[in-house]
Amino acid sequence: MTKQTFKRITWVLCIAVVLTACKEESEIVKMIRPIETVTISEQAIKQIGKYSGIVAAVESSGLSFEVSGQVVSVEVDIGDRVKKGQVLASLDPEPFQLDVNAADAALVTANDNIDKTKAEYERQKRLFEQGAGAESRVEVSEFDYKSALSAVEFQTAKVDQANRSLRKTNLPSPYDGVIAWRAVEPNEEVLAGKKILEINAAGKIEVELAIPETSVHQLNIDDPVKITFPTMPGEPAKGRISYSGGGAVKANAFPVKVELIDPNEKIKPGMTAEANLELQNESANLGYLIPIKAMLPAPAPNRGFVYVYDPDTSTVNKTAVHHRGAAQGKVVVDEGLGIGDIIAIAGVSFLADGMEVTLMKDN
Repeated sequence: MTKQTFKRITWVLCIAVVLTACKEESEIVKMIRPIETVTISEQAIKQIGKYSGIVAAVESSGLSFEVSGQVVSVEVDIGDRVKKGQVLASLDPEPFQLDVNAADAALVTANDNIDKTKAEYERQKRLFEQGAGAESRVEVSEFDYKSALSAVEFQTAKVDQANRSLRKTNLPSPYDGVIAWRAVEPNEEVLAGKKILEINAAGKIEVELAIPETSVHQLNIDDPVKITFPTMPGEPAKGRISYSGGGAVKANAFPVKVELIDPNEKIKPGMTAEANLELQNESANLGYLIPIKAMLPAPAPNRGFVYVYDPDTSTVNKTAVHHRGAAQGKVVVDEGLGIGDIIAIAGVSFLADGMEVTLMKDN
């Protein structure tokens, strides 16, 4: 076989292979995505509203001296636990002690003057009765005697006031608690009534909330509340509504307080909290609970999309819904869905409107 003949045979075989491949039809495999679904079977039990608030002591007081003076000592700092009656700070007592001494001396003088004016009054009265005195002198001596009595009463009050001011140079704790704030140092001059310390009473604590006017009427005293804390994940607390204000404070929001029941010792005044409130509104559409992962976000607030399965066509339809709040870790949808709807709850970001799917399981 010549070299030229070999080349010809090789070309013939290659052409035959190409022609055979062209005759074979390409096989296209159609992929149908399986999806996990859930069937909506019941309405949400209640509408849940989430509101942020601040933890505070049920009883809290700003403390100040009732007299002005120079601070000589501050016995506590922020975070210190104190007992009722414990001295927290003191003023220099010397000026007040001098006032007490002066008032005592003035009272002694006033008492001595009583003896003198009384004796003179009695003498003038006897002379007048004997016909040797004038009635005007009796009247004058009587007036002097009564004035002396009034002066004693006045000086007695001044002694009491001076002693009270001396006692007020010590600032005692009004109850057992914790010092929450301090704004004073020794040697400072402070005015009467100026707040220098703040104390939170030991024991009960609460969460202070501001509830919109559209929701506050749906709350009742003693309603149960679940409280969570961003700094304490997984450690919620139970509470009850203990106060609902009768007037708006700002931005048309009403003050509401939730008293915590058996709070964790880690919970401190000033911490941020989130209250989950059950809003009572029998006339409102309660909506349906669906898993958060079943919803795609939408640009408008409280709007989103879910994929609803159509059993007739085995496809999913992208459906717009309206939602509000959350309950039991799920979103409350109040528009766009109904009982019996089958919705996709996993991998929704990979779905498309009208896509053919198959069901994995139905929860």
